[in-house]
Amino acid sequence: MRNRLFHAQVYLASLFVVLVLVAGGILTWSHYRDSTRMLLDATTHIFTASSDSVQVHLDQALRPSETLLRQLGQGPLARAGSLAQRQASLPVLLALLKDFPHLSALYAGYDTGDFFLARRLDSAALRERLDLPAEAAFLVQSIEHRPDGVADARWISYDSQGNEIASLARPGYVFDPRTRPWYQHAARNPGLHTMTGPYLFYTSGAAGMSFAREAVPGVVVGLDMELSDLSALLTRQKVSPSAEIVLFSAQGKVLAYRGDPGHPAATRAGKPELPDLDTMGSAPLAVFSRHALKPGETHFQVDGRDWFSSSSALATGHGPPLYLAVLAPMDELLVAATRQRNLSLLLTGLLALLLLLPVSWWISRRVSRPLAELAERTRAIHSFDFSQSARVRSRVREIDDLGQALESMQGTIRNFLNIGLALVRERDVESLYARVLQETLDASQAGAGVLYLLDESAAHQLLPVGSRVAGGGQPILPCLLLEQDPDAALARALASGETSIERLAAASPALASFGPGLTALAGTDGVTLVAVPLKNRDGRAIGALALFVGEAASASHERIAFVEALSGLAAAMIDNQRLLAGQKGLLEAFIKLVAGAIDAKSPYTGGHCQRVPELTKMLARAACDARSGPFADFRLSGDEWEAIHIAAWLHDCGKVTTPEYVVDKATKLETLHDRIHEVRMRFEVLKRDADIDYWRGVAEGGEAMLLAAACDARKRELNDEFAFVAACNIGGEYLSPDKIERLQQIGARHWTRTLDDTLGISQDEARRKGARIPPPVAEPLLADRPEHLFVRKEAEVHGEGNPWGFRLEIPEYKYNRGELHNLSVSRGTLTPEERYKINEHIVQTIIMLSQLPFPPHLKQVPEIAGGHHEKMDGTGYPLRLNGGQMSVPARMMAIADIFEALTAVDRPYKQGKTLSASLALMRGMRDGGHIDPDLFALFLTSGVYRRYAERYLRPEQIDEVDVARLLEPAPAPPQG
Repeated sequence: MRNRLFHAQVYLASLFVVLVLVAGGILTWSHYRDSTRMLLDATTHIFTASSDSVQVHLDQALRPSETLLRQLGQGPLARAGSLAQRQASLPVLLALLKDFPHLSALYAGYDTGDFFLARRLDSAALRERLDLPAEAAFLVQSIEHRPDGVADARWISYDSQGNEIASLARPGYVFDPRTRPWYQHAARNPGLHTMTGPYLFYTSGAAGMSFAREAVPGVVVGLDMELSDLSALLTRQKVSPSAEIVLFSAQGKVLAYRGDPGHPAATRAGKPELPDLDTMGSAPLAVFSRHALKPGETHFQVDGRDWFSSSSALATGHGPPLYLAVLAPMDELLVAATRQRNLSLLLTGLLALLLLLPVSWWISRRVSRPLAELAERTRAIHSFDFSQSARVRSRVREIDDLGQALESMQGTIRNFLNIGLALVRERDVESLYARVLQETLDASQAGAGVLYLLDESAAHQLLPVGSRVAGGGQPILPCLLLEQDPDAALARALASGETSIERLAAASPALASFGPGLTALAGTDGVTLVAVPLKNRDGRAIGALALFVGEAASASHERIAFVEALSGLAAAMIDNQRLLAGQKGLLEAFIKLVAGAIDAKSPYTGGHCQRVPELTKMLARAACDARSGPFADFRLSGDEWEAIHIAAWLHDCGKVTTPEYVVDKATKLETLHDRIHEVRMRFEVLKRDADIDYWRGVAEGGEAMLLAAACDARKRELNDEFAFVAACNIGGEYLSPDKIERLQQIGARHWTRTLDDTLGISQDEARRKGARIPPPVAEPLLADRPEHLFVRKEAEVHGEGNPWGFRLEIPEYKYNRGELHNLSVSRGTLTPEERYKINEHIVQTIIMLSQLPFPPHLKQVPEIAGGHHEKMDGTGYPLRLNGGQMSVPARMMAIADIFEALTAVDRPYKQGKTLSASLALMRGMRDGGHIDPDLFALFLTSGVYRRYAERYLRPEQIDEVDVARLLEPAPAPPQG
């Protein structure tokens, strides 16, 4: 009996635990937020109380200043003209210093430059710094100007009773009160009570402010109020353990700081001053100083820790306000709220753990066991493991349905992957078509199927590329024209992009259009035609699948859906194969385009790039056909054939970098033009100079006949020398050392250049020429000049350790166009630099091909293409590989390259050699260790050379070849 199933709602009680935890968390968070708000309000009150306390202290310290200044201004001190008269006011001054603890000094400044100051000595450190006796309690600092203008500076110390202890002259004490801000400010504002901003008193080093008032014209009395005890007051404020409290000015100068009554002073130009907020050594104060220094509250972070600050302005009476800032970390301010929050969360968690966890655990087990099995089954499917087949059951209806669906999905995916893997493995297009039909018929259980593809040349025509009838047979089907019946199932499927289903009667014309091969399947009841469009990745229809189902009931929705999915995969595979074929065709055309361009670039290469691939593949085919000898086991796969094909066509692609004038260089002085014309013009100049010398001699009274004879002899010598230089330029025969020496002698002649040779030249040539020599200049007739040398770029120097492994002897210069250097070439017309440039084409071939992103099966292309100038004995170039380091295809191409070059008839500078002459030369190369002897033997015995000759050589080149003689080593040259 089937187990009773329950709905999932029965098990929703398990959500209670989550709801309790969420509700508890919300309540805890709400309480924590309210507590945080209350604590921040309380903190604000504490900050305000601290501000009020400091304000009261400031008022107590600063309020007496105005009364004291008025008292000083009305006393005799303001009218005293000498030290003795000023000392008469000393008892009053000392009494005031005793009565007011914040009062540091009382003083008067006179417009004569005199100064009188009484100071309280509070500490032994101050007495020691001022070098005063230990019992000194007060100090008078006096500056009095004598009638002669000399200032008499004197320090007089007194004990606590006002008795004089010592009076010392201080000639080094230089002070002019008239230059001080307090004096100037008070003098400009007579009758007003003035105040300076906070600063460090120079004598005592204590922080404070100065107050001044003009007592009578020219006399300003003042006092200094110390505020050093404010730091102790700030320290007594109870905020939090890490709180920072600081009193500062509007300019950010620190006047008092909690916990550091003796905060360090800064100096500027040797003068002490109050430190800035950001120099107190406190990271919070440094961050706070970057905010606007205005009253109010702000939040900021220091090293990941949240801080709260509150600042307020403190009135100072007659001057600018001071500011008090209190900074405290949020975690210390909210420690109580945080503790309460953590406790609430702990209690909520314990409640859920002890009471609700057992109930929820029991419920979750009942639900999670089948879900865990489903998850394991899903992971197996994810890992493409379809070995588990037992169905997962559950008392929850939805989970039981899920198990059934997962089982069905597993079977569908398994079948789909097997079919997809089979399709992917097919690389032949025709086999792919047959496999698509077979797998589709098996999956849909249709009686027959036809695979149609749209004709690329006629978009309205369907070409049958495959057909199959269940049980065997491939009926011959005609092409279909969509325009003939636009309402047919295939036409509708292609037009709409969706599957079209149509019931075809046995005698219907629509069924007859598919040909007689399918009429037997219809019988008397007809068939159901299921037309499934094949769409590529762009969504464009490329064809259609026509399935013929004998019974309408078998064309179920599930099977049609599976066929549609399968058709999408089949369409992708077919489209990929067609695209791959198109890309290969494009690559093939591009390769041949490059090879054709190289052949067309110079008449000296002709069809070389087209014939070498054919000859290479002919030799490779002969090796594959061999059933005995060294190549009995040699076989090439399709990928390896493709690699040889591409490498052979691109084996000389580096020639695109070789300048034509180097390849086609006919004379030694030729570059883009033949420079023999420039040399001839210089000889012409020398001949004109001979005529000029003759006429100059006649004009000066010389013997005309003697002068004419000398002129004619000189011209004949120049003609002979030019003829010799011109003959050397041809390069047709060996140039001996004595001829080279004669070239040097001829080049030593001089002709006069009167024009600037730096005008009208390129920047590059100007850099090579170096320093300008102003004309007139005696120039050598032939020379090797600095501008003839072309420096090789660093990127073109493939020295040791280069990434390609080139081992080349590289000339120092890229080009050397020196006239003597070129004319002195002993054989041919090419200099060592130009010969290297021509040979460098294989270097460029390897570099260019190694930079192409070849797929793995074509990675050998650069090695095959770049090895045809290597030799079996390791003396080739550019890598100097030996036979063991070269692949067989590379050795094949070396033979093909040599044979083609020897027999080519389309090179104007030479005639193509006959077969026997070419093969005789190649036998010498074999014996010299240049080419592979086994491949050369195969080249001869297989008849490849003759098949190539019959195809590409002229009849007169094809002569008799003694293969047996060529297989033997060449006879040694005679001795002596």
